[in-house]
Amino acid sequence: MKLWRIIALVVVGLAILGCLAWGLRGPISMTAMGKLYAHALGDDPYAGLGDGLHVGLCGSGSPMPDPTRAGPCTAVLAGHRLYVVDVGAGAQKNLALMNLPPARVDGVFLTHFHSDHIDGLGELMLQRWAGGANASPLPVYGPVGVDQVVAGFEATYTLDRGYRIAHHGPAVAPPSGFGGTPHPFTAARGAPDVVLIDDGGLKVTAFPVEHQPVEPAVGYRFDYKGRSIVISGDTAPSPRVEAAAKGVDVLVHEGLAPNLVMIQHKAALAGGKANLAAITHDILSYHTAPEAAAAIAQRAGVRYLLFTHIIPPLPVRALEGPWLGKSRDIFHGTVRVGHDGDFLSLPVGSHEIVRTDRLASFR
Repeated sequence: MKLWRIIALVVVGLAILGCLAWGLRGPISMTAMGKLYAHALGDDPYAGLGDGLHVGLCGSGSPMPDPTRAGPCTAVLAGHRLYVVDVGAGAQKNLALMNLPPARVDGVFLTHFHSDHIDGLGELMLQRWAGGANASPLPVYGPVGVDQVVAGFEATYTLDRGYRIAHHGPAVAPPSGFGGTPHPFTAARGAPDVVLIDDGGLKVTAFPVEHQPVEPAVGYRFDYKGRSIVISGDTAPSPRVEAAAKGVDVLVHEGLAPNLVMIQHKAALAGGKANLAAITHDILSYHTAPEAAAAIAQRAGVRYLLFTHIIPPLPVRALEGPWLGKSRDIFHGTVRVGHDGDFLSLPVGSHEIVRTDRLASFR
């Protein structure tokens, strides 16, 4: 058979297969959807992870609009105990998509009370309650003032609470499980770190950071069976972050690139947007440049530096290099500009750090 006939047959065959696939796209999609939900709603959403300390970005963004990033949110899984640090807008949806069910959240830790770090708390409390028939409120840890934040969201959702109970009944939405239980603490400058949890191999400590005029503001350290993670919260370069991060496996640190923010600043000035120009000037003073965070990680002996709370938004990945600047020359471990869905697993009994993307199937 001549070559051109073989090519023609192959092309026709591919066309027929393409038409068949197109015609069956509905049933194929429904089958895929069934498998996706079978996995997401299965008995053990953490199957295959093994015992370890895991950290995932349920939101790597900032107050600036970014279609690829939810508001600040970091999930920490210690064994099968799930905690969330900060709950920005859209974070509770990412948790569900990452197969870290809001209904399974054992507690929330708030770093401070800027709106972008708490504006998803009401939704998370609601999803945990109604999505899991939880009979007790969500524990919410935070510096002094957390009781006011929790009470405010409970007041806002009071009418919705009544609708859910009336519609689904108390077996699905137990009245006692609505809202949150605040656990305020004081982490003072010049005082030791504050131990919030210390049981079952898990220790969680809080320490003050530098985010003036926002006061109080804290970061957190998680230790579990020999593995460790520090989450900086929003902060300027902080000696307390560096001290808490000594020898940890992973430092999850916020980052603001002054070189890129200055592009925004100049555009705001040129466009006559005085208010935005003032904001892009002021934010430089209470965040950390990536190179400064890299220096902190290097001095602390951190093994993996994961950036979050990315400022400004990076619409294309080619901007990650300019955003990092010389960070990779300063820090000799692994460094990554974080994205929603990033998930680092630290198995117990090893020094491994394994990265996966728990949003990969949705991209």
